[in-house]
Amino acid sequence: MVQAVMRWRKVVWFLLPAFLLYTIFMVYPLVSALADSFFRWEGTARRDFAGTGNFSSLFSTFPLNHQLWPAFWHTMVFFAGTMVVQNTFGLLVAVLLFELPVARRFLRTVYTVPYLIGGLVVGYLWSLLLSPAFGPLNAFLHGVGLDSLARPWLGDPATALPVVILVNAWQYVGFPVLLFGAALAGLPPEYSEAARVDGANAWHRFRKVTLPLLLPSIGVVSILTFIGSMNTFELVYSLEGAQGNQPTGPGGATDVLGLIFYRVAFQEGGVNAIGQSSALAVLLFLFTFGIAVIANRIVRRREAALS
Repeated sequence: MVQAVMRWRKVVWFLLPAFLLYTIFMVYPLVSALADSFFRWEGTARRDFAGTGNFSSLFSTFPLNHQLWPAFWHTMVFFAGTMVVQNTFGLLVAVLLFELPVARRFLRTVYTVPYLIGGLVVGYLWSLLLSPAFGPLNAFLHGVGLDSLARPWLGDPATALPVVILVNAWQYVGFPVLLFGAALAGLPPEYSEAARVDGANAWHRFRKVTLPLLLPSIGVVSILTFIGSMNTFELVYSLEGAQGNQPTGPGGATDVLGLIFYRVAFQEGGVNAIGQSSALAVLLFLFTFGIAVIANRIVRRREAALS
């Protein structure tokens, strides 16, 4: 009995620092934002109880009522595009590295390095590379005679959001590569060998054996991509600014929910900026958390069906 108590004390003391950090920097801001969303604010002074007034004002106050839904759909497109690129290209790279072990560690490092760089740094770097005035991409297109393809990539509404999606996928593709690589290494080799004995070629073995076994990992990558996409801000901000105000700006084509939250909290929210921004943060959290929980249950059921 005494040993059990001592063991639990050690566990508590071991977990206490992480628990305190999580409570201070995660739980408290969430609870604080929830409380702030139900009050009317004048600058930093909290006034009377507003009930759901801050929430309803998000959909009835100009210009929020004209910006919120387009930003929501842009965020969904941002997630879908990033998920497709990361799942397909990340899985392709992981399979190639698994089948071709030469320089595997070096190539994994190459794909992982952008993931370790901050979004602001990546955004400013790509804004220089894609600059219509002195960017090397347009210079290359002019140099090889493809002048018709050169354009202001971040200033054209037709290309701004796809370019941001590709840059985001480029930055984070290293994580799916590592995750898929670990999943491939953990697959039982007996299944693939049995399919080989039955005469299945490499493509059929991958499609009928490997890919179904990787579905739980694909689901995990998709869920994490969804959470990251719903919270994206610094990359879009560094590429397009808070207003998309490049010299030939895309006119809101890259508005995502993170930018709307920033503008409400620090630029356009007026005297009730804290109330409205807190309400938007609460809605964003509830939507992200709800979808992530549902998707996680689906993935777990799929994983249980495979075992």
